[in-house]
Amino acid sequence: MDVDLPYELQLVTDLRGHEERAWQIAWNPVEPLLASCSADKSVRLYNYQPSNESLKFSHIHSIPTGHTKTVRSLAWSPSGKTLATGSFDSNVGIWEREGGHDGDEEAADWECMTLLEGHETECKSVAYSSSGTLLASCSRDKTVWVWEVHPDSDFECMGVLMEHTQDVKCVAWHPSEEILASASYDDTIKLYIDDPSEDWFCFSTLTGHKSTVWALAWSPKGSYLASSSDDLTIKIWKRVAEHKWECALELKGHERSIYSISWGKGKTGEESLGWLASTGGDGKINVWDIREPPESSTGRVLSHKLIATLSSAHDVSDVNSISWCPREGFEDLLATAGDDGSVRVWKVVPSH
Repeated sequence: MDVDLPYELQLVTDLRGHEERAWQIAWNPVEPLLASCSADKSVRLYNYQPSNESLKFSHIHSIPTGHTKTVRSLAWSPSGKTLATGSFDSNVGIWEREGGHDGDEEAADWECMTLLEGHETECKSVAYSSSGTLLASCSRDKTVWVWEVHPDSDFECMGVLMEHTQDVKCVAWHPSEEILASASYDDTIKLYIDDPSEDWFCFSTLTGHKSTVWALAWSPKGSYLASSSDDLTIKIWKRVAEHKWECALELKGHERSIYSISWGKGKTGEESLGWLASTGGDGKINVWDIREPPESSTGRVLSHKLIATLSSAHDVSDVNSISWCPREGFEDLLATAGDDGSVRVWKVVPSH
């Protein structure tokens, strides 16, 4: 490292088992579970428990999903009871645990409760709304689908949004409101809301990236949205009115496409907007502390500080996904998934 940073990334564990590239990881919001998905068409589930001032991760289950192609993405419902998988076979699988009581995950079997069909080609991303009542999916077919979640794994399509002109890479829900964001190969970000007449519509298009927008991450309190791109930048968009967002900051720090970003609460106190982590084709992880300017200042620019960085996070492999653990007490825990098929868990610790 060429600069002294206040924190460093410490490897907690290296979880191997996928036979092909690992595409995404997702932390269960309620239970100590981490899920990963892969081109090998499987989902692997890991349990983690405190052990001698560290954490011990154990592989507890593999779901042979039955998807006929790569499982590209996965998302937990807010209750932590349901897992959605998005596949290159164009379908979305909905999984629930059968048998096994709380704390006895190993006795449980995960069953596919329903298969959501509708996309014409590869599904790239799935995401649950904060209430758990809506699920979004997006695809290379240029569409975003919004599904309403009913009891007994019944899903109703509420809208097919055809606003993008190219492959849609990512969908992400606002942390407390029913606002959906999508990012695309067409270099734009679209924001959608539900019209009282029951039709979902695009109320804003955010432009400024000069190439594919790969990933999106809302700030924990929802007043900002971060996007990462093939143009090697991360943009942070500020909510300046109910339905208006403006670019407030641009971050640089990667030499290749930034495939994934995650915005967590961090461990630096209330005055921080949280920690933004990024990774991508250069194999590097960056962690930024993002703050609003003091109210006394006239500037509107967010302050940002690179607090930790790590090269070759998965040796020579691309890193496809990065995610902060959402559970209380684990705000300094990150997971990554790489082309090497491994899932690695990192802890942000003060530098010595």
